[in-house]
Amino acid sequence: LKIEFPSFVKKQNPSTKQLLVKMMQNPNIFVLNANTKREKENAQISNIAAAKAVADIIRTSLGPRSMLKMILDPTGGITMTNDGNSILREIDVAHPAAKSMIELSRTQDEEVGDGTTSVIILAAEMLILAEPLLQRGMHPTTVISGYLNALEDATEHLKQIAKDVDPNDNNEIYKIVQSCIGTKFIKRWEDKMCNLAIDAVRIICSDINDITEVDLKRYAKVERIPGGGVEDCRVIKGCMLNKDVTHSKMRRRIENAKILLLDTGLEFKKGESMTDIELVDETDFEAIFQMEQDFVEKLCTDIAKFKPDLVITEKGLSELAQHYFVKYNITGLRRLRKSDNIRIAKATGATIVSRTDEIKESDFGYCGLFEIRKIGDEYFSFIEECEDPKACTILLRGASKDVLKEVERNLDDAMNVAKNIVLCPKLIAGGGACEMSVSNFLTEKSKSIEGIKQWPYHSVALAMEVIPRTLIQNCGSATIRVITELRAKHAQHQNNFDWGIDGIKGNIVDMNDYGVWEPLVVKLQTIKTAVEAACMLIRVDEIVSGLSQKR
Repeated sequence: LKIEFPSFVKKQNPSTKQLLVKMMQNPNIFVLNANTKREKENAQISNIAAAKAVADIIRTSLGPRSMLKMILDPTGGITMTNDGNSILREIDVAHPAAKSMIELSRTQDEEVGDGTTSVIILAAEMLILAEPLLQRGMHPTTVISGYLNALEDATEHLKQIAKDVDPNDNNEIYKIVQSCIGTKFIKRWEDKMCNLAIDAVRIICSDINDITEVDLKRYAKVERIPGGGVEDCRVIKGCMLNKDVTHSKMRRRIENAKILLLDTGLEFKKGESMTDIELVDETDFEAIFQMEQDFVEKLCTDIAKFKPDLVITEKGLSELAQHYFVKYNITGLRRLRKSDNIRIAKATGATIVSRTDEIKESDFGYCGLFEIRKIGDEYFSFIEECEDPKACTILLRGASKDVLKEVERNLDDAMNVAKNIVLCPKLIAGGGACEMSVSNFLTEKSKSIEGIKQWPYHSVALAMEVIPRTLIQNCGSATIRVITELRAKHAQHQNNFDWGIDGIKGNIVDMNDYGVWEPLVVKLQTIKTAVEAACMLIRVDEIVSGLSQKR
């Protein structure tokens, strides 16, 4: 049998020619590891099924009639919440698409702080409606193109129907925060919690180079103390520290306190590397000891000549330094966290000093009252009544740790909503009204699109209806009848974009009368994240799994 090889084989050098001949004679060449698994045919269907499974977990946690989830962690702790991000981050999943969906919720929480449940439900619905298109043989790129076109038009439509609000009007912000709290555990104390959230944001809001900045993570600290009732929660215009004075004779209450903040220790510094000292005479040890005392004394006298009332340091405060502080009538707190020190500096106007010989009068901060108070079994230091504080502490009280954790999660959402309004004062109607308005707008526009791109474009319009539909389902109303009624209301006139769902009774209402509003940035972020995540998962055509052996 004579085999004729192609001309390009004959032109190669002998070793390459030999390899090419072998490949042509034996086409089964194994490149991947034997442990590697490839899933190509059903990769997209598998991803869609995983996304649907994740969405089904938290679907009942949307709206004012939402249900709580009880999650048991490996250590035996319990988490009870209806916050989408808090539920999903406790769940351990194996499927890569499910992990990607859970990451969406975390991104939404970090970016705008609200809408963590909505983004998962919407993204899953986008994928579910893409499934029949893919099964009919439509190319994923075509589906993605239609989805992204719909996203651009939906974003423009939301900006057109948004209404402006005065960020300095507390009554307007109160209504928006109230809408956020209406779906949470703390709804019973909504008046108290709305005011807490607004007060905290107002305190830490600052203008830097004509840019409004609201840094909740750094400057708004939440302290949870079990005991008392939720009614006892309050915002402290200053800082609260879980610290007591270092010496029993130091003052425990100081009015109009002058405060110095340090990030250096008031004690003798030990050598950073191994140090050998040779002692020749018996007086040498006394001399070394005296040098240590003189060093600490100099640190204390450098501070005392400015006559501060309170000194707070991030490092240690030796017994000798305490003695000098008591002598100079100075109160001292030690081993403070860096984050707490930064907040005190922001609240009192002080500057954190690194060396005691470089202290200036301008480095000091002031507060109206410093006081040590006992709450429960522990002592807390209160630095309050500051002149213009740009940091605050929210003191939460409650019956148990589980209640306090849920109150903190809900309050965090409320503060983020207030922050979003201060940074971007635009509102849109809640209760599924804006989603149905976008759905109606995209449905009408899809009729003018020619070719097969019309179908994925129209799928986004249908997917938007999942939010009002889920609200109706969660309050036990007739889903098909009410959603049809709402769809007809939006189709009647283009100005009916404020009609949505009453999440408690399950009927359609005008949000101008009902008063449920949401920040525009939250809804924009929700839709962008959901569509882009759906596009990313649709683009996946193969799942390859299998770890290489570590050598």
